[in-house]
Amino acid sequence: MHRDRDFDPQRLLSRREKESRFRRPDQTSSLGQLLPWNERALRQDLGLDVIFREMARGDAFLFEVAQVGVLSSVIDPDTIRYRQDILEDCSRNEPIVRDMYALAIEAIERERKEHFGFLSRSPGLTLYRSVGTMQMFAAMLRRLRAMADRHAEQFASDGLSRLCSMLRQELSDEYFDQIDDHLRRLQFRRGVLISARLGKANKGTNYVLRRPHGEERNWLSRLLSWNTVEGYSYQLHPRDEAGARALSGLRDQGINLVANALAQSTDHILSFFEMLRTELAFYIGCLNLRRRLAELGQPTCFPRAAPVGDRALSFSGLSDAALALTAGNRLVANELVADGRDLFVIMGANSGGKSTFLRSVGQAQLMMQAGMFVAAASFAAEVCDGLLSHFKREEDAAMESGKLDEELKRMSEIIDHATPNSIVLFNESFAATNEREGSEIAHQITTALVGRGIRVFFVTHLYEFAFRLRETAPDTIFLNAERRSDGTRTFRIVVGEPSETSYGRDLYARVFGSECAPDDASESREPVRLSV
Repeated sequence: MHRDRDFDPQRLLSRREKESRFRRPDQTSSLGQLLPWNERALRQDLGLDVIFREMARGDAFLFEVAQVGVLSSVIDPDTIRYRQDILEDCSRNEPIVRDMYALAIEAIERERKEHFGFLSRSPGLTLYRSVGTMQMFAAMLRRLRAMADRHAEQFASDGLSRLCSMLRQELSDEYFDQIDDHLRRLQFRRGVLISARLGKANKGTNYVLRRPHGEERNWLSRLLSWNTVEGYSYQLHPRDEAGARALSGLRDQGINLVANALAQSTDHILSFFEMLRTELAFYIGCLNLRRRLAELGQPTCFPRAAPVGDRALSFSGLSDAALALTAGNRLVANELVADGRDLFVIMGANSGGKSTFLRSVGQAQLMMQAGMFVAAASFAAEVCDGLLSHFKREEDAAMESGKLDEELKRMSEIIDHATPNSIVLFNESFAATNEREGSEIAHQITTALVGRGIRVFFVTHLYEFAFRLRETAPDTIFLNAERRSDGTRTFRIVVGEPSETSYGRDLYARVFGSECAPDDASESREPVRLSV
C-alpha cells in the first residue's frame, strides 16, 4: 500500500483530526485505525456501504479493510499511481494474488488452532507450542517463497515485484536450514543442559541454557562413549513428586529466555502474515468490485491524480457506482470539463439525477485518492485534503432542535475541519427556511468557502441564491438536470443557466394525472433582488 512503510491509515490523519472534539469514542475501526471524523456522514451521503459490501462479498474483514482503505485518502499522487500499478498488476494476475491471500489466511487460522487450548504461561508449554507453530510457519513460508519463485517474472508493478524479490532473498534455503536446525535443538530430545550459580541462601541464580556436551561429535564417538559418566549425576525417585516439581521449575528457569525469544519470533512471523493479508485484502476487494461493475457493463478507468494546486477536474462516462450496484444495470453517465473552476451549482428538474451526479463526484474523488479505479470512462482531478458533505436530513424525531438549527450545526463542524484544499458537497442545504433567508445563508457560506480555495458542489432549488452567484461569481459553472419538452428526464447533467423551476408539475401530473396539474406559471418565480 506504500513504498516505504506498512499500511497505517491512522498516520494519514492530521493531528487536528485525531484530537478533534467532534470525534466520537466509537469512531475507530476494528483494525485499530482512526477513521475520518465525518466517516458516518460520507457513508450515508455517498452510499459507500453499498460499495463496501460489494468489495467484501460477505467477508467482514474485507469490509473493514475496504472501509479504512477508501475513507483514509492519500494526497500524494505518486502513492496513488503506485497503488494503481499494483491493482492493474493484480487484475492481470488475479489467480496468483488470490492464492497469496488464501495462503496468508490459512497461516493465520492454523496459528489460532495451534494456540487454542494452551492457556498455561509456563516456559515449557510456551516453548512446546512455539516450536510447533514455528514449524507450521516455516512450511507456509516455503510455500510463499515457491509462489514468488514461480511467478516473479509475471509481475510488473514496483510493489508486487519488490514483494517477490524480498521473499526470494530473505527466505533462502540457508534461512530455512537454520530454522530447521534451531527447532531440532529446541526439542531437547537429549535433555536440557543448564548452568547456574549459587546466590543468597544457596538459591540458584544466573540460569543459562547450554548446548549439550558432545553434540558436535560424530555418531560413532557418541556410541562408544554412551556409558561414560561426565560429571556428577542424581537419579530422581519415580514417586518423588516434590522433587519432580522442583526439577521442572529448574528446567523452566533455564529455558525461560529461549521460550520467550521463540514466542516473539512466532509473533513476528504472524504479524507478517497478518499485514500481508491486510494489504492484499484491499486489492482483493477492488477486484471484486471491478468484476461486478464489468458484469453490469459499467466502464471503469484509472484516474489521473493531479497534484495540489493544479485545479484539474474533467471526466467522461461518470456514474454513481453505488446506484449501479443497487439497480443492477448500467446507468446514464455524465461528462464535464472544468479545469481551474471551484464552484459548481446544480439545479433543474426534480428526480433528474442531481443528487446522483453529486454522489458520483464524491465517490470518484474518494476512490481515486484510495488508489483505485473509478466508475467512469475517464477521470482527472486534483487531490484534496478532505472531502466533506452536507446533505439534507430528515426531521429530528426527538424534536431537540429545528431542521435549520441542525443544518447550521453540521455546517459549523464542516467549517472547523475544512482546509484550503478541501471539497464540500452540498445537497439541498438550507432549504428548511424561506427562499430569501436560505439563499442568503447559502450565498455567504459558499462565497466564504470558495474564497478560501475550497472547491464547492452545490445542488439546490434556491434560484435567488443561484441568481446572485451569477452576478457576483462569474467563474461559477451552472449545471442543470436535463429535461425534454415532454417532461421526460434524461438523467444527464448539462451546462446551462440557472433554472427558475424544479418542474414539480411533472411529478404532480405523474401522481394525480395531467388534468389535475397546476399551471406552469405557478412554478416559476422572479428572483428577489436584495438591496443593502
